[in-house]
Amino acid sequence: MATKGKITIDQGLCKSCELCISVCPEEAIRIAGALNQKGYHPAEFFKETCRGCSLCAVMCPEIAIEVFRG
Repeated sequence: MATKGKITIDQGLCKSCELCISVCPEEAIRIAGALNQKGYHPAEFFKETCRGCSLCAVMCPEIAIEVFRG
């Protein structure tokens, strides 16, 4: 059985670079429709297919992603 994971993205820190989206093997991250306080469309977690691989968090230059496993 594959490990289940979940991520949280700090919407205020995200600058919409899309690096997390490019590395997510489960395609569980997308760009939100709403703007954050800085005027960016932040990334958002939207699918429950996350395995908790942490690739998104490693790639995030703003350290805006926290990964949970279990």
